[in-house]
Amino acid sequence: MAMGGVALAGATGAAVRPKIAAVTTVYYTVSHADVIITKFLEGCRFLDVDFKPQVDIASLYIEQKPPQDIGMGLAAKHGVPVFPTIEGALTLGGKDLAVDGVLLIGEHGNYPYNELGQHQYPRKRFFDEAAAVIRRSGRPIPVFNDKHLSYAWAEAKAMYDTARELKLPFLAGSSIPVSWRKPDLHFRPETDLTDALGVGYGGTEAYGFHALEGLQCMLEYRRGGETGVKSVTCLSGDAVWEAGEAGRWNWDLLRAALASSTKPELGTAPIAEIRGKTKNPDVFLIEYRDGFRAACLMLYGLTTDFLFAGKIRGQEAPAATNFWLQEGLPFAHFARLSQQIETMFLSGKPPYPVERTLLTTGILDAAMHSKADGGRRRDTPELDVRYRRS
Repeated sequence: MAMGGVALAGATGAAVRPKIAAVTTVYYTVSHADVIITKFLEGCRFLDVDFKPQVDIASLYIEQKPPQDIGMGLAAKHGVPVFPTIEGALTLGGKDLAVDGVLLIGEHGNYPYNELGQHQYPRKRFFDEAAAVIRRSGRPIPVFNDKHLSYAWAEAKAMYDTARELKLPFLAGSSIPVSWRKPDLHFRPETDLTDALGVGYGGTEAYGFHALEGLQCMLEYRRGGETGVKSVTCLSGDAVWEAGEAGRWNWDLLRAALASSTKPELGTAPIAEIRGKTKNPDVFLIEYRDGFRAACLMLYGLTTDFLFAGKIRGQEAPAATNFWLQEGLPFAHFARLSQQIETMFLSGKPPYPVERTLLTTGILDAAMHSKADGGRRRDTPELDVRYRRS
């Protein structure tokens, strides 16, 4: 049996493949369960990706099974037992923890929205039920949580604190930071950034999280490392453009970001055209505790790319990139994410800090509160999240 996510040699000298429990809300074609769990069952090849899993999905828990469910069929095909409880998936139907890692995928399915427009997926409940089994066993195992930790900051912070208490290797987040970058832009630690902007599209919460992860995976390399966030403001509609005109976000950075998109001609398009093609825009204005300011623009209708642009001190032209996604089957950017998850399952060490996703979860929650409050600035003393990249 693997301990702490590290595969050990069996009695015959052969490596023992770690056993993974997969826990999900729903499992249909191109759901997050499909684009992640299926890759652990069947692998994935595309361009430079050749994901041949070195771990085994040993159990499944599927909370909702609509008519389009494919999880039960895939489980039968691969000989994976499906359990009626999360505890059963982690104990393989016994009394004790019997797996070496957990995949938590709380995305999609029939769950309510609250008054802020936040989708109330049961990610904390999933985590808590898994953590209870782990706590009882006294054996910390790696846990991956898909997307943001929770719709609510308090829940996310409680999950993070529990993971630290139990000494769990803990990883979370979006596939955006590990997708292909065009051009291939990666910052070194202590990069002297002076301004930055991210671009996304889609639903304010569901896709705003991805855009924030793309922004944060670049900003965490800035001089001094991550210091946390002081305030968040979410503006919508015409107020987005008025904020740009007032210098609250940088038009030159937006043009540089759009020039790296799959429609690079947008980088030189007239402002009137950019405004005219964008439907119901949002902007998250983020003030960090170290004084750094950044913006994340959600430009529905204008682009279907996640983009970044940043100004580096002493360099005239902004640095920009497109977090390129392989849209359509096999959604191979999720294979790149699966490779990172597997790295943690095999080594017992997260390949990048979960604090990134703790912070983006908090920024997004604050933005949703600000949006619901008519664009009022929201102070965020709770987002004192500090970490450094090496």
